[in-house]
Amino acid sequence: MTSKIFFLVAALFTFSLHAEDNWPQFRGPNGDGHSDAKSLPTELGEGVHVKWKVATHGKAWSSPVVWRNEVWVTTANEEGTELGVMAFDKATGKVLHDKALFKVAEPQFCHKFNSYASPTPVIEEGRLYVSFGSPAIACLDTKTCSVLWERRDFVCNHFRGAGSSPVVWNGLLFHNFDGSDHQFIVALDKKTGKTVWEVKRSVDYKDIEPDGKVQADGDWRKAFATPHVIDWKGKPLLLSSGAKAHYAYEPMTGKELWRFDEHGAHSAGSRPVVGHGMWFITPGFGKKQIIALKLGGSGALDESSVAWREPRGAPSKPSMILDGDYLYAVDDKGIASCLDAKTGAVKWSQRLGGDYSASPLLAAGRLYFFSETGAVTIVAAAPEFKKLGEGKFDDGFMAAPAVSGAALFLRTRSALYRVEE
Repeated sequence: MTSKIFFLVAALFTFSLHAEDNWPQFRGPNGDGHSDAKSLPTELGEGVHVKWKVATHGKAWSSPVVWRNEVWVTTANEEGTELGVMAFDKATGKVLHDKALFKVAEPQFCHKFNSYASPTPVIEEGRLYVSFGSPAIACLDTKTCSVLWERRDFVCNHFRGAGSSPVVWNGLLFHNFDGSDHQFIVALDKKTGKTVWEVKRSVDYKDIEPDGKVQADGDWRKAFATPHVIDWKGKPLLLSSGAKAHYAYEPMTGKELWRFDEHGAHSAGSRPVVGHGMWFITPGFGKKQIIALKLGGSGALDESSVAWREPRGAPSKPSMILDGDYLYAVDDKGIASCLDAKTGAVKWSQRLGGDYSASPLLAAGRLYFFSETGAVTIVAAAPEFKKLGEGKFDDGFMAAPAVSGAALFLRTRSALYRVEE
């Protein structure tokens, strides 16, 4: 009996270590920017604790994902005519795959601030799910880098370029499509790529009148956000931000349960953050604010569903982090904030310097912020501001970090790094 218990404990311990080594999607295992790593470096920068650095090519803002001994990113040339992937050996940085997957004869317009490979892939055992938005979604065999299935039939004008990352849950792959012409969300069978359901956004953006003028397309229809599945009162709930409205769906059927659009902003870009019975929303550009929306209800929600609003320090692009009773954010201009998650009271607000697009990371009570100029700032995840470390890399960060074991995997505009003490 003793030996059986020993082997059971050993097996569970091994599984736990393996699970922590994987970073399978945008913002990590739970999609919330949390890492279980206990010993990530607090001193880092160009040449500081860098185990390897490998140049990447093209222009691509997708974040790295990690499975077992491999790190993957998507790629694209600056013109958007060639879309592909790169894979690296986690230990050495050796390039395992560098493959062009798709040719695009007439790429859509992409704003110079964005890239043609901004959505982050999802990885699991033997499979990588990549998205470039409307031009291509595909599933790859990670051993051979061959395409197992692909979808190139979704019609959506991304207007300023794609940004929404796919999410895999319970055999389904969810994807937001919010463009200037069409706005919808789909669920695909992850094994075959076939459509399980497709649901149009229920808000008619032609009726939105910012500044008294009818705005039928463009930014008031465009969004960059990634969906997220949570457990709510014992049932799964799919949360998805569109250009102006924020929706809750039944994930298996696509049935809309409720929506909220009382905020006056547009083009949401963050992944949902949830806790204390609330969805913490950053609605995007325009009227910037952080909104704590009470979960539940039906139909179109009104102000009675809002627990609190805070206009200061609201990001448009970086996602937020919830840790216990505190909500952390960095806005696009580098002002980091800590708020009481239950009340919205600002505990501290501090200018870090620089501009920010990358979502932050939480590990071992530390917050890591990555700027567009390559600066890294580490602060305590606490209601009192305390800087714990900082560093500087040669190029800037548009992608969020990945973690595996005690190592950070950081993608700048031009290279991929392994950083570890």
